[in-house]
Amino acid sequence: MRNSKLQLMTKIGILSAIAFIVMFFEFPVPFFPPFLKIDLSDIPAIIGAFAFGPVAGVTIELIKNLLHLIFRNETGGIGELANFLTGGSFVLVAGLIYFRKKSKTYALMALLAGTVTMSLVMCFANYFILIPVYAPAMPKPEVMKMIYTAIFPFNLFKGVVVSAITLLIYKSLSPILHK
Repeated sequence: MRNSKLQLMTKIGILSAIAFIVMFFEFPVPFFPPFLKIDLSDIPAIIGAFAFGPVAGVTIELIKNLLHLIFRNETGGIGELANFLTGGSFVLVAGLIYFRKKSKTYALMALLAGTVTMSLVMCFANYFILIPVYAPAMPKPEVMKMIYTAIFPFNLFKGVVVSAITLLIYKSLSPILHK
């Protein structure tokens, strides 16, 4: 007899470990501030959300960031919180939409909605939480300028990159995940 709950937990654990490892490979993007770096660690989470549902995807994001906080805490948890809010909002929305109807069209719509949601969530999170905690002396007009010129466009760009890679690899990984 197969224990499907144990299999699901194992698959979530494996995807979380992959996401954690991938998180170490980050790179800056020209024309954006150096603290905004792209890592592709949201891909295992979105794959998990597409395969097992949005809760699984958000769980992968949480585990990935908790591991990163334990093993490489460079920002006092602010970076991990930002990464979780970014990835979690993207994965939750995309997972909810795709899980309702699994088709290529819905996958594209889900990833687009996740990208826009992630970008908007990070505007608010940066304005109200992240920047005030990390750089409390930064004047509000400068914060707004950074959000409009860097945070929002960066997250749109990141969402497009993650979405494109996900669309390219999910179909070939899906049979393996559903075994």
